[in-house]
Amino acid sequence: MSSILAAWPAPPARLSLESEDVHVWRAELDQPVETLQALQRLLSPDEKERAHRFHFRKHREHFIVARGVLRTLLGNYLGVEPSRLRFSYTAYGKPALAVIREERPPLRFNLSHSGELALYGFTRGREIGLDLEFRREDFASEQIAEHFFSEREVEMLRALPLQLKTEGFFNCWTRKEAYIKAVGLGLSLPLDQFDVSLAPQEPVALLRTGDDEREAARWSLKALTPAEGYSAALAVEGHGWHLKCWGWTSGDNLR
Repeated sequence: MSSILAAWPAPPARLSLESEDVHVWRAELDQPVETLQALQRLLSPDEKERAHRFHFRKHREHFIVARGVLRTLLGNYLGVEPSRLRFSYTAYGKPALAVIREERPPLRFNLSHSGELALYGFTRGREIGLDLEFRREDFASEQIAEHFFSEREVEMLRALPLQLKTEGFFNCWTRKEAYIKAVGLGLSLPLDQFDVSLAPQEPVALLRTGDDEREAARWSLKALTPAEGYSAALAVEGHGWHLKCWGWTSGDNLR
């Protein structure tokens, strides 16, 4: 995987996140013991407790790395010691920063992890949602699509050639997940009440959100290619923003 990951460049020495910027970072969850221990020291007591609830060691270590990397990145943007950061959560589980100091516009973020990778997105004042999925052909079935996708999306999926169905399925899945994470309503927003594009050669778009045409126009969707075998999508409030992608390594801002 290392040759694939090299396609995402190293970050600049000085980071600047402006209101028109969207930053996405990618990190490998399998890390050396020294990195794992350094990241674990950054976690809060409740995060450490959550980590120890995982039965399998690999899942526990991936959680530690995912949360520790999030803290290092946020700490870098805010100029705050990563271990001092505290999080709050909406009623639907969307994470946010418990205010350390008032910022205008406020820093927004979202994260997703699957398989051996994690993605992190950051904006100023724009809501953001990310979803990352390791593609499994056995999961990408028409039966699952009928249960979670809208009628229009199921029809679009059925129209795809057989060799494109798995890619189309995960295009749809990640774009829908990214959108519901961005709006922060979780599964209280029925998945069949909005449509996204899914055909590999078509523009990435939020096509419909219920009966409100203005709501769909408020959002931008973008497909990401984090590594071979993965699908990912980014949903951001508004238009005209600039995307920059970087790869996180264990030498980045471990304190």
